[in-house]
Amino acid sequence: MRKIQVLILLLIMIGACYGNASAQSEGLPLKLLSPDKQLEVTVALNQQGTPVYSIAYRKQPVIEQSTLGLEFKQGGLLSKNLRVTSTRRDAHDETYALVAGKARQARDHYNELIVSLEGSQAPQRKLDLIFRAYDDGAAFRYRLPPQTGLSDIEIAAERSQFRFPTDLTCWALQLGSFTTSYEGEYDRLTLSRITPNAIVGLPLVVQARDESLTVAISEADLQDYAGMYFTGLNSGYGVASRLSPRKDDPSIAVRARVSGDGFRTPWRVVMVASKPGKLIESTLIMNLNPPSALDDASWIRPGKSAWDWWSGPIAEGIKQVGMNDETMKYYIDFASEFGLEYMLIDAGWYTPIAWGEHADLKADITKTVAAINLPELVDYGRSRKVGIWVWLNWVPTNNQMDVAFPYYEKLGIKGVKVDFMDRDDQEMVAFFHRIVKTAAKYHLMVDLHGAYKPTGLARTYPNYITQEGVMGAEYNKWSARVTATHNLTLPFTRMLLGPMDYTPGGFRNATRQDFKIQNTGPQVMTTRAQQLAMYVVYDSPFACVSDGPAAYRNQAGSEFLKVVPTSWDETRVLAGEIGQYIVIARRHGEQWYVGAMTNEQARDIQVLPDFLGGKSYLITGFADGAAPTDVRTINSSFPFSSPRESMLKFNLASGGGCVLRFSPK
Repeated sequence: MRKIQVLILLLIMIGACYGNASAQSEGLPLKLLSPDKQLEVTVALNQQGTPVYSIAYRKQPVIEQSTLGLEFKQGGLLSKNLRVTSTRRDAHDETYALVAGKARQARDHYNELIVSLEGSQAPQRKLDLIFRAYDDGAAFRYRLPPQTGLSDIEIAAERSQFRFPTDLTCWALQLGSFTTSYEGEYDRLTLSRITPNAIVGLPLVVQARDESLTVAISEADLQDYAGMYFTGLNSGYGVASRLSPRKDDPSIAVRARVSGDGFRTPWRVVMVASKPGKLIESTLIMNLNPPSALDDASWIRPGKSAWDWWSGPIAEGIKQVGMNDETMKYYIDFASEFGLEYMLIDAGWYTPIAWGEHADLKADITKTVAAINLPELVDYGRSRKVGIWVWLNWVPTNNQMDVAFPYYEKLGIKGVKVDFMDRDDQEMVAFFHRIVKTAAKYHLMVDLHGAYKPTGLARTYPNYITQEGVMGAEYNKWSARVTATHNLTLPFTRMLLGPMDYTPGGFRNATRQDFKIQNTGPQVMTTRAQQLAMYVVYDSPFACVSDGPAAYRNQAGSEFLKVVPTSWDETRVLAGEIGQYIVIARRHGEQWYVGAMTNEQARDIQVLPDFLGGKSYLITGFADGAAPTDVRTINSSFPFSSPRESMLKFNLASGGGCVLRFSPK
C-alpha cells in the first residue's frame, strides 16, 4: 500500500509539472526593473502556456497583460503550450558618440531579462524572449535559437499585442495599404476606433486622459525582416502587430535561416514619459541598434542645402529655367552666398528621365542629359565651397549602385537622395541596408525619400543622415493638408523615431483662409517665423532651404538661414502639447537656439530659461509680425534687466513661431 501511495504522489507531481504549461515554470511571474526603478516589466505564462507581458511606469499601468508569439506558414503558432526552461539577467551602461542629430552623445543604459521557452509538446520548438528596461521605455524581441529540425523558416505573422487599460486618446497614421511612403496625417482618435483590419503606421502615440503619461510604440533594429504595422483588437483597447507581406508571396512576411547565434526579430519598443516632450529628447530607438560600422566618420558633414525642385522653375535672370547647367549654377551661387554647405540637384539630370514605381529599368544614373555637365557642376560648387548632392530613383540605383557610387566618389559628389521605394517588406528593408552600406564604402551621405519610418539604422551607418517618411512641405504644392496642426503633431509622433526631411523654409506665407494651392511658387499656411522655427524644432542633419533664391534675397528673416546649424550637442524640450504647441532648445557649441511653434490658435507661452545656467548671453531672433510674411527682429540680452522678466515669453500668431539665438557675451 505504501508503494502505491508513493507512486500516486509521484504521478501527481509529474502532472503538476508537465500537465499545465504555466504551472511548471517556477518563479513566474518574472519582474524586470529599469535602472531608476521607475519602470517595471512583468513576464509570465497564462493558463494556455502563452507568454504574456505587462509594463508599469511609476506604479501606473501602461501596457496590461498582452500576449506574444510567432506564427509560421508551416508549423502554425509558436505561442501556446510553452514552458520556461531558463532565465538570464544582464545589465549594460554605455555612453557613445553620435555623428549627427539631436545630441552629441547618447547613453545606452538598461537591465535585460532573457526568458528561454520550449514547447511542451512535439516538436518542442525553442523560443527566447529578450526584454530590456530603460528609464524611458521598454523593448522586447524574439530569438529563435539553433535547434534540430528548424533551419529555413517562413514567418506568416507575429502575435505581439499592446493592450491598454482603458480607451485612451492616440495619434494614429492610418495608411490603409502596405504600399506607402508614410506620408499622411497622424489622426487624433481613441484606441477603440482602430479597427481589426486597419493598417496603422509607426509610431502609435497614446496619452493618458490627464496627460500624466505619454507612450509611443514602434520598432528598432529592423533588418532581415518585414516592417511592422498595427491593427486593432477584437476586444479590449490597444493594437496588435501586423507585418508587411512579401511581394513574391503575400502569404508570408519573412523568409529566414536559423543559424549561428539564431535568428532575431527587430525590437518592439514602448517609449514612456511623464511629458510628451521627454520622448523627443530620448535616444532609445538609436540605442537599440548595433554600434557604428564605420571606422572613420569624419567625412560625414551635416549641413543645409539649396534645392531646385520645390519652388518650381523660378530663377531670376536665367533665360531658360530648368534642368541645365545655367540654372544649377544659379542655385550653387545662392548656396555660396548664404553659406549653405550643399546644393541638391533633383530629378531629371540623368537619362532617360524615370519616375515612380514604373521607372525605366534602362535609366543610366551615370549618364547625364545633354544640358547637364555633372563634373563641371561639381567643380563649380567646389570652387564656391558648395558640395553637390544628386537625386536618384531607387530602381536604377538598385541595379547600378556598385558602378555609380564609386563614380560619384571620384567626381566628388557628397550625397545621394534616393526616392520612390514606398514600401517596407523584407526585400525593401534589405535594399535600405545595402544602399547605406554601399554608400558608406564610397563616402556618400544618404537621404532616403519615399521611405518608411526610421528604425535607428543611422547609429550603425551614420552616413544615413536623414530621410523622408513624412508628409512634408512638398504637399503644399498640390494640397491644403499641411496645416499648422499637422506641423505641431509631427514633433511628437514621426520625429520621435529619427531625423525627418520635411524640407521647410517656405517664404510665401499665407493665412489658412488666404492659402492657395500652386505648384510653382508654392505657398505655406504658416507665418515666416514658424518656417524659421522649423530649422530648430525639426530634426534633420541634412536640411533643405527649400524655396527659390529670389524668395530669400533681401527678405526679412532670411539671415537666420545663414547661421542656424543642423546638428546639435544637446536637446531640451521646454514645453509642448501634441498638435498644439512646442518650445524646444538645442545647443550647438556654446550657442543655444530656441524654436517655438503653435497651431492655428494664437497663444502666449512662457518658459523658464534654466537651460542657460545663469550665464550671460546676447539674444537675437525673429518673431511673428502683423502679417504672415512679416517678422519682428529681436535684439536683447540675458539675464534680463528685471527679475520679474526672468521668463522667456513668446507671443505667437495663428500658425506662428519664433526663433532665438543665444550667443555668449
